[in-house]
Parts: sequence; structure tokens; C-alpha cells
Amino acid sequence: MPNTTRQSKLLSLVLRHKPETVGLTLDASGWAEIDALLDRLPRAGVTMTRKNLLALVENNDKKRFAISPDGRFIRASQGHSVNVDLGLEPCEPPTVLYHGTAEKSLASILDTELRRGQRHHVHLHTDRGLAETVGRRHGKPVLLAVSASAMWQDGHAFFVTANGVWLTEAVPVTYLDVLD
Repeated sequence: MPNTTRQSKLLSLVLRHKPETVGLTLDASGWAEIDALLDRLPRAGVTMTRKNLLALVENNDKKRFAISPDGRFIRASQGHSVNVDLGLEPCEPPTVLYHGTAEKSLASILDTELRRGQRHHVHLHTDRGLAETVGRRHGKPVLLAVSASAMWQDGHAFFVTANGVWLTEAVPVTYLDVLD
């Protein structure tokens, strides 16, 4: 695996799920001091300079990470399994959003609802292709269309992250369509 891929995967692990892996503590909003992160990454067998870290953040195609305006802190944009408050305000979503999942998960979703799993929210996208790519990570992909506007009108909250991922608590089956 290329070094940048390994570095990105480790950052995702540390900033989204297990900061203790490298002895790091996130603040209540998910931020970690960049200097502390860089000092602790060697514990997981990865070294990185500030310049490398900033390039990785800048060039990440999904914009998974954000740097604070003062340049001192970093956090994951979404996808946390640790308890953080990203400070997102509810906002009205587009009419339709998309969710990619694996074919093996479809029956369970249609039996109950689209759930957040170990994360804090269900992740939705405006881009069908991106949603399908996400679904492909766990097997043969299935694309779901979410009637987001109808959900919003019925009182479901939506949030959008800085990198354009839409978040909601769950999606009841009545708002889902399986796409071909």
C-alpha cells in the first residue's frame, strides 16, 4: 500500500475511531493538536512532517480531514465512532440524496431502516457515483435514493459537513428507493 494511503488510513483511525492508538486525546469537537499528532504517529509506525500532513489533507479526494483556521488543529470531517460534536446546524437537504451500500446489507435495510451502524450518522451524498463507490467498499454495490426533502418536511434533521457529506440519524424504509 502506498505510504500516503497508509498515512490516510491511520489518520482516519486516530481522528475518527481510536485516538488512543497513538496516545492522543480529541477535544469535544474532535480536534487534535497537529504537533501532538505528529509527535505520536511514530507509535503506530508512521512518521510524517507538517508539510506532508498538510499536503495529505489538501489532496485527499474525499476531503476527510479539516485544519482549523489558525492551522494548529486537525479533525476528521465526519464518520466518527467516538463521541464528538462537530457543531453542525440542521439544514434543508436537496430533494434526493444517495447512499451506497453492499448488496449483502440490502435485505436488512429494507426490513428495518437505513441505520448509522457504529457511526453517529448515516452518510448520504448528492453524487450518485460517489455513493456507489462507497457501497463498493464492502462488496457488490447497491445504490439507494433517499427522499431527503420529504424526510425534512416530516421533521427529520439533516446536517452537511464541510466536505459536502450529508448526515442524518436514520432513514426509514418509506423514504428509500433501490436504484438499478
